[in-house]
Amino acid sequence: MARVLVAMSGGVDSSVAAALLADDGHEVIGVTLKLWGGDSDSGCCSVSDVDDARRVARSLGIDHHVFNFGEEFDRHVVDPYVADHQAGLTPNPCVECNRHIKFDKLLRRADALGFDLIATGHHARVVERGGNHYIARGADGAKDQSYVLHMLDQAQLARLMLPLGEWTKDQVRVRAAELGLGTADKPDSQDVCFIHSRGGRQEFLGDRIPLAPADIVDTEGRAVGRVDAVELVTIGQRRGLDLGGDTERRYVVDIDRPAAVVTVGRRADLLTSAQCIDDLAWVAGPVVGPVGLQCSAHGTARPGRVEGSMIHWDQPQPRVARGQSIAVYVDDAVVGGGTAGVVSEPTPGPAAEPRVEPGREPAT
Repeated sequence: MARVLVAMSGGVDSSVAAALLADDGHEVIGVTLKLWGGDSDSGCCSVSDVDDARRVARSLGIDHHVFNFGEEFDRHVVDPYVADHQAGLTPNPCVECNRHIKFDKLLRRADALGFDLIATGHHARVVERGGNHYIARGADGAKDQSYVLHMLDQAQLARLMLPLGEWTKDQVRVRAAELGLGTADKPDSQDVCFIHSRGGRQEFLGDRIPLAPADIVDTEGRAVGRVDAVELVTIGQRRGLDLGGDTERRYVVDIDRPAAVVTVGRRADLLTSAQCIDDLAWVAGPVVGPVGLQCSAHGTARPGRVEGSMIHWDQPQPRVARGQSIAVYVDDAVVGGGTAGVVSEPTPGPAAEPRVEPGREPAT
């Protein structure tokens, strides 16, 4: 049995994850991360969440601690979030929190305290295929969180336990109720933990950077409306645009941040067959051939391939907002990922070395 540090957010998933590991005989200690010190109503990072996690730990008979990573959270998550919006990017703060805090800072703290493994309540699985570790989709497709874990490397995956990988959310809630845990009926956290629903992104960013209004034009350059803050607009956006009563469905297809101009068009104007992928990292070496490309946490992986620093869709897809994460799958396993770059004409990069795809034998 192992000594396991379980990240307990105060929600039902991490509560049951800790319970399952304790039932399996592991030496389990729970820890809640204090990350955001400001106002929050997302059901994450609040004082009540710490209290909920502490009560669950007491119920399970395990120790519980609180680690204050607020300074690191501001530096690696909040500050880049603001800077990206100011630069015209669309950041993914939950991915950056996982990258820098939950699976870097926490793992290093676990090492310093002598823990063998860390565990979380994410709905995903750690699998071993061909001698390598991968994140794979969880059993509950509607709750699968493999996308937000695409950045994990071999060293991190080898030290990670995800007890809920084979569980559905309904099963998790039933188990929590059977154990008498106070989190059994607690709603899932929503949205970004440091954005309050009362003022939203506009208030949060407006308190930190100047927000600039922008003109909205159509693809012919004709003025059709205005937005209060170009920093809040993202590629593919349809709602929240003042188009002067125009009932035709329009989408944001281009944003010129320096000129403060937003261009809208039809859905067909969004489509592209290729797009750059920045900061591409493979889990266990480059993959050549067909892959699935997923561009949102609750989206669907679309068939395509990766060549150099470009992704190529089998069928034209809506362009992905710059800064958004792109996870690369083979079957149900994450094999790599990066962030969306500019849309451009396909420019093949250097050929990658072929490798065996997860769970597949090499051709002979």
